Order: sequence, then structure tokens, then C-alpha cells
Amino acid sequence: MKLIPISLVLALTVSGCGSLDFWPFGRDKVAQMRSSRPANATRYSCTGGKSFYLRMLDNGNAAWIIFPDREVRFDKQGAGPGTRYGNGSSVLEINGSQATLQDGPAISFTDCKVSD
Repeated sequence: MKLIPISLVLALTVSGCGSLDFWPFGRDKVAQMRSSRPANATRYSCTGGKSFYLRMLDNGNAAWIIFPDREVRFDKQGAGPGTRYGNGSSVLEINGSQATLQDGPAISFTDCKVSD
């Protein structure tokens, strides 16, 4: 009798389960949560079809930027009524309902405006 390696049997069995979804919360719900507006956040739409959500923290002393794939905290820079926030590599500048976000030398969110 010829023995088939268990790893081969397991690989063939698992490959046939491509349509099974073992995630108990459903993929559609996860995608919907990512596309919905985060609580207490303002959406900014920028040139080039870019956008992000902004949530102010600590009475305006920090800003929380929410992207579809990550979230980043920025601390207020300077004293007074300043509108500049940073985290060491990125800078967020807010002027009324407009904002600019520079995330390193290559990524820039310009002419961002509050949107619904």
C-alpha cells in the first residue's frame, strides 16, 4: 500500500475550501465599518481624490488622523492658537475648514476641505 504524505492531503483539502469563510463577523461588515465615518471625526477631501478623517483630542492639543488602513496621532506644535500638528515625520496644518497633510517627502494631501 502506498502512503500519501499528510501534508499533500491537507494542502489539497484546504485548497478546496476557498469559498468557505471562517471569519465569524462577516467580511462585508468589516468592509462597511472601514468605509463608514468614525465617531466624532470630520472628513477632509483633498486634491487627487485623496481623503482622511480627523478627530481632535485633548482639547485641541492633539489630532488623530484616520486613513482606511491606519490611524496616526499628531501632537500640537508650538504655543498659542497654533494650527500645526506633527509626529516627527509628518505635519498637519489646519486653517479654518482647510488642511494640508505632508507625510514624508513623497506623500502629500493638499487643498483639503471639510466634506460630508
